[in-house]
Amino acid sequence: MTQPNYVASISYGKDSLAMLEIIKRNNMPLDRIIHCEVWATPTIQADLPPMVEFKDKADKIIRERYGIEVERVRAAQSYEEQFYQLYQRGTRKGELYGWPFIMRPWCNSMLKVAPLNKKGTRGFVTYIGIACDEPGRLHRLTEKLRSPLFENNITEQWCRDWCEANDLLSPIYTTATRGGCWFCHNQQIGQLRLLRKNYPELWAMMLKWDKDSPNPFRPNGATIRDYEKRFDLEDRQVRFEQVFEVEE
Repeated sequence: MTQPNYVASISYGKDSLAMLEIIKRNNMPLDRIIHCEVWATPTIQADLPPMVEFKDKADKIIRERYGIEVERVRAAQSYEEQFYQLYQRGTRKGELYGWPFIMRPWCNSMLKVAPLNKKGTRGFVTYIGIACDEPGRLHRLTEKLRSPLFENNITEQWCRDWCEANDLLSPIYTTATRGGCWFCHNQQIGQLRLLRKNYPELWAMMLKWDKDSPNPFRPNGATIRDYEKRFDLEDRQVRFEQVFEVEE
């Protein structure tokens, strides 16, 4: 009977990178390391510039430490290209895809799962980075989808400490608790606020998408335009307080 191949799926977050070390320390089989890369447009990545630089650095460290080249895969279409596609069947036939829904979002199935399947990982045992203190995610694990962190009782804090000590702690953790695409509908309000402040050109892109989308950005009906109004009011309040302090 042919033994299955083993692939580690990494996001470059603390858990998935520390997972590679746990695999090595416990002599677990590993044949490939794969990362699915999402692109916002054909020329703009879904990662912010600091994360793009970090991933290049991490690839070099991974190659030197574990002897495996990270394979980066991507979907044929970018997020924006799929965003503007029309549904071809069902109750939404002829309607723009627009912002993904929280339940079964198209961005996950079309831009992440599909390209990984095309890469030839069907039948493989896939390792993913779920720590032992993440009970809400453990239900995903199966015989073919395993977590070396869970199997070896490794916590999120251990992963963070190890990555920090080995120059593999992602820059996302300086401003957020999770990574992801800069346009992700699951991100916290604070991350949206920072995007608007630090990358106004990307924020302008989100405003355009928001205007064109038949679906709101959030399931509660909130739109990016709503957040723009909120953040603008916050800016005005700050400027008012600064003027008041000067007059005082």
